[in-house]
Amino acid sequence: MRKTLLFPVQAATLCVLLAGCSSNLTNSTSTPAPTASATPVTLSMTDDPPTGVSVLFFQITLTDASLTPASSSSSTSPVSLLGSTPVQIDVTQLQALSAFLSTANVTAGMYSSLSLTFSSPQLVIFNASNTSIASSCAVGTVCEISPSVDGSTTVSLTSAPFPVTISATSPLGFLIDFHLNTIIQSDLSVNLAVSNGVTVAELPPATPTQPPQFGSVSGTVGTVTASSSQFTLQTAWGKTFTIATTDSTTYTDFPTSACTTAGFSCVAQGQVVQVQVAGVQTGGILTAGQITYLQAASQQTVEGTIIGYNATQLKLILHDNRMNSASLPLGAMAAVTLANGATFSVDANGFTIPSGMVFTGVESLTVGQNVAVTVEPGTLTFPSKFNVVAGWGPPSSITFTTNNVQLEPSQMSGTVASIDSSASSFTLASFPSIAFGPWATEAAQGITVDTTSGTTYQDFSMDSFAGLEDNDAVSVNGWLFESNNGLQGSATTPPVVLAQTITLHSMGMF
Repeated sequence: MRKTLLFPVQAATLCVLLAGCSSNLTNSTSTPAPTASATPVTLSMTDDPPTGVSVLFFQITLTDASLTPASSSSSTSPVSLLGSTPVQIDVTQLQALSAFLSTANVTAGMYSSLSLTFSSPQLVIFNASNTSIASSCAVGTVCEISPSVDGSTTVSLTSAPFPVTISATSPLGFLIDFHLNTIIQSDLSVNLAVSNGVTVAELPPATPTQPPQFGSVSGTVGTVTASSSQFTLQTAWGKTFTIATTDSTTYTDFPTSACTTAGFSCVAQGQVVQVQVAGVQTGGILTAGQITYLQAASQQTVEGTIIGYNATQLKLILHDNRMNSASLPLGAMAAVTLANGATFSVDANGFTIPSGMVFTGVESLTVGQNVAVTVEPGTLTFPSKFNVVAGWGPPSSITFTTNNVQLEPSQMSGTVASIDSSASSFTLASFPSIAFGPWATEAAQGITVDTTSGTTYQDFSMDSFAGLEDNDAVSVNGWLFESNNGLQGSATTPPVVLAQTITLHSMGMF
């Protein structure tokens, strides 16, 4: 599994990107003013657990990310890339995605290492083994633990690409890979310092066919300035960014009530939006490549992974809480009642979905799908926390009703087992041990991944289906479509994935 944190660096500004992150912090931190001889730096993070255990949710807090100047530098003080705003990272949602975290001022010069400090890991698993864990996590159940951390909570990355030289004219980015299969130990403790647990690489530069991979950031729109086509965006973890738009910025999923013609006029204070970052300007201003409408300020919408369902109810593990509500804790297990007449749709986000792939009702559901559901006002129960026995227990439990279920892209990692060029599809197999538990048995047969002309290919030699090869280690971000007519447990045909993005992993590492 791949989880990505991005920090772009340029001679006055450092930018931090993260895939799949959220936080319950509410303080606001503004972008610092630039200084002379500084450059934007990006940081990205990616992810991989033990046999017989399927990880459904793994969250850890990044409390500090600091660059250490080389001994030859005039300054010896570490340069913080996060400031005072910690970020909670759901690593399981970063396999094929990256998300923007922060900006900071970085003086041009040579730097010898990057240090990352973590805290408060939280783990939710599906026990697919043949024995209970710690006498309290029974076979076939979902369990939560706050795992112990073996050794230090700070990881110092000193090998290649370090030492690095940050110039005043050339942007630089770091990609941090978080390998869950290595970090999570056989006793389900966490060892951040284990070899190849957390690794770093430079973010590849932009090419004519591959734009900068700065990732995305979500938050609530603040001040909107029409004269400069800019707005402020406050994230769930308390960071405030200034977002600039250009004639090339695209706008998706905005309701017709917000605008009749896609453009900057669609953006309004209080909206919750996702910004795909296309560039980082001096001073930490982010250039938006795409702005996607997520919800109105008056709504409560959460995203989660389906781990079970029937004709009237979904069971989800929550991964994203757009309004940062304490009553919708991430990692919680939600029992979601489907209201009469509940609507089902696909969040295509500008992607063309083939006509044969539908999501129209309960018959379209399958475990492992990621869905966004809107909470009906007045139906949400407060989360209940069970007593934990021997460090283990059920996750927090909440209930609510929804009248809207939207299919979102899911993520999975594996090896390309066979390629069908005539159908522009391939079979994904040899999964790392972090497969979704409820369909791990079906997945063992291999999962068909369909592509279209809209599919993008990251880190391949060419941005096309022709770049795929047998035995490639890849992560896929795409929509999971049911292939058993909604008959959960009655058939063994695995779901089909429509790939939006396919990411290649070098050296076969997830």
